[in-house]
Amino acid sequence: MPQGPEPHRKAIYATTLAAFLGIAGIGVVDPILPVIGSAMGLSAWQVELLFTAYIAVMALGMIPATLATGRFGFKPVLIAGVATVGGAAVVASFSRNIVELAALRGVWGLGNALFFATALVVMVALANDREWVVGLFETALGLAFAVGPLIGGVLGRVTWRLPFFMCGVFMLVALAVAATQLREPPRTQPPVRLADIGRTFRRGPFVALCVVTAAYNFVFFIVLGYTPLFLKLAVIPLGLAFTGWGLGLAVGILGVGHRLAHRIGAVQTLGVAIVGLLACMALFATSTGLVESLIVLVGSGLFMGLANANLTDLALILGSADRRVATGAFNLVRWGAAAPAPVVAGLLAEHGAALPYWVGFGILAAGVLVYALSAGAMTRAARPLPPAHANTAAVPEEVLGEVY
Repeated sequence: MPQGPEPHRKAIYATTLAAFLGIAGIGVVDPILPVIGSAMGLSAWQVELLFTAYIAVMALGMIPATLATGRFGFKPVLIAGVATVGGAAVVASFSRNIVELAALRGVWGLGNALFFATALVVMVALANDREWVVGLFETALGLAFAVGPLIGGVLGRVTWRLPFFMCGVFMLVALAVAATQLREPPRTQPPVRLADIGRTFRRGPFVALCVVTAAYNFVFFIVLGYTPLFLKLAVIPLGLAFTGWGLGLAVGILGVGHRLAHRIGAVQTLGVAIVGLLACMALFATSTGLVESLIVLVGSGLFMGLANANLTDLALILGSADRRVATGAFNLVRWGAAAPAPVVAGLLAEHGAALPYWVGFGILAAGVLVYALSAGAMTRAARPLPPAHANTAAVPEEVLGEVY
């Protein structure tokens, strides 16, 4: 609960609901990937286009979305994003082939870019207690990754089209809530310029973090995009398997990530996360049975949760003092690096089921090396995290700008 009064609580909860439904829409596709491939007669890499189209457009849309917030304000951009996701999801349920479906997933990704370029910034700007609102946002994401695959598995048993349609309906409900409850932050923000985003990449510790994040997110979407094909499970068991992964992610974010960061530091916690995930990739590649693979899947979710609990904080501390600029620059790298992972995994799988994991292992190992060389510089550049549940109402805006 927040420490002190929150006059914009309804607007914060409305944004949180939209974030939950948006992330659940990513996970809802996991259990139905094999079913879609079978129904349309697709190869592994063609099925993975559903992820790559989504992520690539989302990455490319981050910068225009960030610039749009400075011109039009946060609320119109956020509402446009929610509406785009809802419409694309509903229309996608009527797709006749993979080209139509991948194109609509791309539109879906554009909507998510508009939304995620604004959501957390709006929530932090509206809240008095920064720690509470960030925790609320992360709770929504963690639970969404757990619930999304379960929804996809249950609905996908009827037809693969139903999860898409229901996701669209959920987002249209979120649109109604956001349109009536969301408010612009009380302070007007100056326009964001493209040069501002470019200057962020002149900061050495921020660039190092981006390199590590690029390797990590590539592996994240190998696990999320390729493992549904690797496990060879029916739709409901696959939904339950990824619900287990999502619960591991939620525990890593909500139960361990911030506690460990306050104990040993956010940079050091990131190191634990990527080394643990590196071990999981090797275990995936050498797995000899389904039970072992499922245990590794849940374990990988836990380590991903540790990383996700701290990556955004670190990016906004190490990046620009303008939270919008830091968010736009970081998300461009984060999602851009992830975009090729699903299709690459699908192409590699044609030469060996374990090969995508070995390639992911090699890429993440390079990220671990960069981390080892730059961890000291990142630690020095990142000021200590505030105590848990710290009330930031009395903290000057220019200091908050260094964090978000």
